[in-house]
Amino acid sequence: MGNEKRVVVALSGGVDSAVAAAMLLDQGYQVVGTMMRLWAEQDGRSEEASANRCCSSEAVNDAQQVCRLLGIPFHLVNYEQEFKHHVVHTFVAEYARGRTPNPCLYCNRRIKFDLLLRHALSLDAQYLATGHYARIRRNNGEYQLCKGVDPDKDQSYVLYMLGQKELHHLLFPLGNYTKAQVRAIARQRALPVAEKEESQDLCFVLDNDYRRFLRQYAPQTIQPGPIFDSAGRLLGEHKGLPFYTIGQRSGMGIAAPEALYVLEIDPVRNALIVGPASELGRSELIAEEVNYISGHAPSAPLRITAKIRRQAQLAHATLTPLDGSRAHLAFSHLLRDITPGQGVVFYQGDVVLGGGIIG
Repeated sequence: MGNEKRVVVALSGGVDSAVAAAMLLDQGYQVVGTMMRLWAEQDGRSEEASANRCCSSEAVNDAQQVCRLLGIPFHLVNYEQEFKHHVVHTFVAEYARGRTPNPCLYCNRRIKFDLLLRHALSLDAQYLATGHYARIRRNNGEYQLCKGVDPDKDQSYVLYMLGQKELHHLLFPLGNYTKAQVRAIARQRALPVAEKEESQDLCFVLDNDYRRFLRQYAPQTIQPGPIFDSAGRLLGEHKGLPFYTIGQRSGMGIAAPEALYVLEIDPVRNALIVGPASELGRSELIAEEVNYISGHAPSAPLRITAKIRRQAQLAHATLTPLDGSRAHLAFSHLLRDITPGQGVVFYQGDVVLGGGIIG
C-alpha cells in the first residue's frame, strides 16, 4: 500500500498545477513534483524550437522554480516515444479517416492517466494530482467525476475516460475554485508563475498549424478531391479533407447563390459534401470507444445532457447503450456541428457519466 499522504503532482510550468502543489502541501501531503517530456516535431534550429509546448525549457525552468520555492523534489519523466505513438500517430490516422481528432483526449487516456499515474504509484505515492478544474466525490461507495465550479474553466469534458480505478488515486485540488481565486492564491504564495498566460495551442506542432504539420509529416492525408452537393452534383475541387470540418462555411472557393457549409467528409471517395444551412445538422450520433465512469453501462435508455465538443453548449439527449463499447445518442433538436473524431461527453447535472468518440 502506498503512502496515504504522498502525492505526485503533474506540473506543467503553469499557474494551475503550481497552485495545486501548494494547496496539497498546505493540507499536509508529502508532495513530489513531476513533469512529462513529450514528443514535438523538430525544426533543427535549436533545442527550444523543437520542444513540446507542454514541456519547453521555459516550462521546465518554471516548474523547477516552483518546486524550489515550495521545498519539494522535482522529477522529469520522458514519454516522448509513447506520446508519439499513442497521440501523434492517432492524430494523423484520424485525419486520414476524414475525422477531426482532439489529441488531448488521447494524451489523457494513454499518457497522463495511465503511464504517469502508474509512475506515481511506483514512487510509493497513493495519489496523482493535476491542475484540472474538476471534482471527485464518493456517492454510495462509488467515485463520481463532477464539473468544476467555475463554468468558464470546467475541464470535466477532457476527463471522461477515467474510471473507478483511476479516480481512487486522483486528486483535483482546484475543482472548487475559480481561475481568479487560483491566481490570487498564486500571488499570495509569491509563486513565479502567478501571472503566466495559458497556452491552448496544439502542443506538439511548432507553429500550431496542423494542416502544415500534416502536409509535412503525412502528405498522404492531403489530396485534392471533388466537392459535391447532397444530390451528387460536382461543384468544384477541395484542397484536401483535413482543411475542412463539419459546419465550416468559408474556404471552399465555390460561387453559389447562397452560403454553402460542409455537410459531410467522405474519406472513401476523398470527397467533400456541401449544402445550404437548411441541410446542415443532425439529431443523432453513434459514439465509439465509450467509457462509463461507474464501470457499467446504464441498463435502459437514459435522459442526459451531452457536449459534442469542448466548447459546445450542453444539449438534451437520450443515451442508449449499444454492444461493442458503443452508444446511440438522440438529441432533442438538430445540432449543426456533430463532427466525427471529436469527443462526446454524457452528463447528468454536474456529474459526468462517461463519453466516447463520435463515429
